[in-house]
Amino acid sequence: MAERHILVIGSGSVGQRHAANLAALGCLISCLDPRHDRRAELAAATPVVGAYGDLPTALGDPSLDGVVIGSPTKFHVRQAQAALAAGLPVLLEKPVSPGAAEAQALAAAVAESNVPLLLGYTWRWWPPLVEAKRLLAEGALGRLNHVRFVMAAHLADWHPWEPYQDWFMSSRELGGGALLDESHWIDQALWLFGLPESVFARIDKLSELEIDADDNVDLLLNYASGPRVSIHLDLHARPHEKTIKFVGEKGTLLWTADPNRLAMGREIADTWQETPFDCQRNDMFVAVAQEFLAVLNGQSPSCTIADGLAVMEVIEAARQSHAEGRLVTLGDG
Repeated sequence: MAERHILVIGSGSVGQRHAANLAALGCLISCLDPRHDRRAELAAATPVVGAYGDLPTALGDPSLDGVVIGSPTKFHVRQAQAALAAGLPVLLEKPVSPGAAEAQALAAAVAESNVPLLLGYTWRWWPPLVEAKRLLAEGALGRLNHVRFVMAAHLADWHPWEPYQDWFMSSRELGGGALLDESHWIDQALWLFGLPESVFARIDKLSELEIDADDNVDLLLNYASGPRVSIHLDLHARPHEKTIKFVGEKGTLLWTADPNRLAMGREIADTWQETPFDCQRNDMFVAVAQEFLAVLNGQSPSCTIADGLAVMEVIEAARQSHAEGRLVTLGDG
């Protein structure tokens, strides 16, 4: 089979990661970024066959087989629509868009074009969380009562090679902030439990970070026949924490990112049966890249635009809840 030629849109850190992984899997890479220095930086790390500063020129290359979009969230829908109109399958970094209306427009474009789109909520491919989903499905904890997601990490530590104030994550207008960017954990809740009946939320800027986006989010997801789910997201905490605690009638299952493990607790004492994992962060990006190549060969995406729309539905309900100070039923308003 001929080498696949992939256009990577956005030459920042995630674009560089996707480019390197796809090149390692045997693909030819072109890149697109309005900043010449970013294009040069990606090309220095991963050889490219084309480097572009504008989208129409890049999509005019007839040898392209697919497009990866790793640009700021504000630009996702317009760029994805252009790729789909050119008949090119898309791997789209999460979230779909800043708001639900744009996401709906992209869903319509996917349906009209009949071109596949794979959504990159990469934690779905993380082996400990895949195993946690399996254990829950098998009833290892019995009936679940409560699940607590925590993602807490100081923004200045994420990209130490650049001022955090210059990164899109600091900009509400570009689609940064805890609620949108860390919607990974909303997606995890929906992947595990489906859409909740209602949402209560607080979305704030609490810290002294020099950003105009939200940096602290607390969500409560309510299910009619499922666990109470709480999600805490912040961009200001040190030390960093990524954990999920599942509390059921038969015990507690704990996932931690550092150390990378699952732990089962069934006793009154603070004792845990631990299962360590040696996977590295890039492994889930490689798994996504492998699936995207499979999608190019006709496989259906496992994380779809419908999944992205569901996340946006929760996000919009959370925004409404914060604005009105009340519990919001999904579909309410």
